Amino acid sequence: MLFHTIRKQNPLIHCITNYVVANFQANGLLAIGASPVMADDSHEVEEMVAIASGLLINIGTLNERMKESMLLAGKKANALGIPIVLDPVAAGATTYRKQTVQQLLKEINFTVIRCNVGELAAIADIEWQQKGVDSGSGSISLEVEAQKVAQLYNCIVIVTGEKDFIADGDHQQWVTGGNSQMTEVTGTGCLLSAICCASYLAGNKPFDQLIETLSLYKKVAEQAASSTPYIGDFQIAVLNELHRLSKGGEQ
Repeated sequence: MLFHTIRKQNPLIHCITNYVVANFQANGLLAIGASPVMADDSHEVEEMVAIASGLLINIGTLNERMKESMLLAGKKANALGIPIVLDPVAAGATTYRKQTVQQLLKEINFTVIRCNVGELAAIADIEWQQKGVDSGSGSISLEVEAQKVAQLYNCIVIVTGEKDFIADGDHQQWVTGGNSQMTEVTGTGCLLSAICCASYLAGNKPFDQLIETLSLYKKVAEQAASSTPYIGDFQIAVLNELHRLSKGGEQ
């Protein structure tokens, strides 16, 4: 099972991420047996990514200092052949965010983009009303645009929501399930991006591995929601369920 494989491999995942979710993200990676490191200073990111298995770039609390570090780490990871996941949080909410994502995509070759539909619209340059970090509203042909973005940037695109969609330019698949309580706890999408980074490394069929990851994460949501009606406990239940599955628990 995928999470069990990650636990055996214990990959070091270098996260340049946002301060809102860093703790939850780190605990989620630890729960599946990965090793997180949250280094984001420009003086050390190249050295840190050089010893990492994978790199996550998350723009949730974007600033100039962090942007510089993202570019340095991303270019170093590309030079070393280290997979990179981009989480373009609220990419369409402001001009600064949209321009930063465009610059990152221009200067770094990403392996995976994990986004919501509003962030996909921003990357695809389709008019959309982003609501802060939430997906917002607008009109988009999700399947078509996800495939276009995957082809344009030669990467796997994952669009998460009530149903998840994954495309690599040639193949595509919807993944159903989950529970709406995931949207009531901050960081669940950001944690998924970090887990996708670890999952990409867990074998030689990354597209299939990421489909399994999306399916497992939906099951985590369902199990966590069934164990408690309380939103504070739900976050803990998500970590507990990830840990249980990584230890070889029933799916």
